[in-house]
Amino acid sequence: MTTPTLPPIDPERTALLAMDFQDGIVPLAPDADALVERVKGAIADVRSAGGTIGYVRVAFTEDDWAAIPETNKTFSAVAAAKRMHHEDIATRIDERIAPEDGDIVVRKVRIGSGSTTDLHQQLRDRGIDTLILAGISTSGVVLSTLNDAADRDYRVYVLSDGVADPDPEVHRVLVDKVFPSRAHVIDTIGLRALLASA
Repeated sequence: MTTPTLPPIDPERTALLAMDFQDGIVPLAPDADALVERVKGAIADVRSAGGTIGYVRVAFTEDDWAAIPETNKTFSAVAAAKRMHHEDIATRIDERIAPEDGDIVVRKVRIGSGSTTDLHQQLRDRGIDTLILAGISTSGVVLSTLNDAADRDYRVYVLSDGVADPDPEVHRVLVDKVFPSRAHVIDTIGLRALLASA
């Protein structure tokens, strides 16, 4: 999916964000094992090129649940059911792509990666201006994080085969019609080629 018009990637100023790849969410993705293997490869490629890897997971403390108002359509039900406790195995990052020393890891309590975390401060502290997004789901954390990142003037790439959604039609519309106006949509093979030319 890469084209000659794609801007180059400077690995030292680039972070790949693996978002919501946790034990309670990965099984919801179509062809989940293949998805995780592709993202695992992309992480290895970015890491070996000298880029940063960031992990985002959704998980709650008792205080987080208590702070969610009933007006929040998505998370009020999570809080009421006391789901996704930060110590539950459901919130553990998939061990196949587990973080390593020096990686960024943040815990969020809303859909997007940045609104309830210090992710953007950590990225700024490392001089990151380019993001590569992978995550579950396309219509959740990926869409929300992409919109936020675009508004913050990052250069953004979305891995078309590193994102997934339980609804294939929603996934298709976002990847094919919505995301290209805000990001460069490439696949994991295209990412490898971009990194090789850096």
